[in-house]
Amino acid sequence: MPQDATPATQGAHNIHWRRNLAVCFAGSFSTLVAMTLLLPFLPLYVEQLGAEGHAAIVQWSGIAYGATFFAAALVAPLWGRLGDRYGRKLMLVRASFGMAVCMSLTGMVETVWQLVLLRLLIGFAGGYSSGSTILVAMQTPKDRSGWALGVLSAGITAGALVGPLLGGALPPLIGIRATFLLAGGVIFLAFLATTFLIEENPRPVADKSASTEKPKRGWSQISDKRPVVAMLATGTLLSFATM
Repeated sequence: MPQDATPATQGAHNIHWRRNLAVCFAGSFSTLVAMTLLLPFLPLYVEQLGAEGHAAIVQWSGIAYGATFFAAALVAPLWGRLGDRYGRKLMLVRASFGMAVCMSLTGMVETVWQLVLLRLLIGFAGGYSSGSTILVAMQTPKDRSGWALGVLSAGITAGALVGPLLGGALPPLIGIRATFLLAGGVIFLAFLATTFLIEENPRPVADKSASTEKPKRGWSQISDKRPVVAMLATGTLLSFATM
């Protein structure tokens, strides 16, 4: 064994994978709670911000809620590519910090346009759950990867379920604006945990002398694209039907 090898980089998995899984679970749960938190009281908040009339309130509520997921869909390939290049942990730090700031600012908006803009920014800054899924899959022992991904998926699903429940319970107790500030504070805790507790294996240095041919990247790496297209189509239809 080379003298410069460290325990964290020996083998195909990360010796800190359990701790990484716990942090990713908590971070994915909190970010999904934040993204779905405003669903029960969004029309009330839109009305407080100046929308008048039933039709305008409904339209602006739909725009504000959908803006986050629309923006997230646009930038997801970009964050995935940057994660391949610079590491998954950096993407998780970026996502958690950006969402913590945007969520806190959402509780300070004065107009509907500001609300929609911040909902867009939350979507652009997001990607924590998808990034954490890839990190856990890549750095967990192969014989435990199915269990680890199942646990992480449970955290993601639980966050999407608990978010509306908390959104219905907290505003009557502390107010709508304070609810956003509290959510931002919780995500900031996830940012701190991600920054200081997650340990990612360093990416191997590519041997440039091995081949002069430019390696395939992204979509071109998939030889049979039909299953991927089918999964994208069915996933889109399922999300459309449920949301």
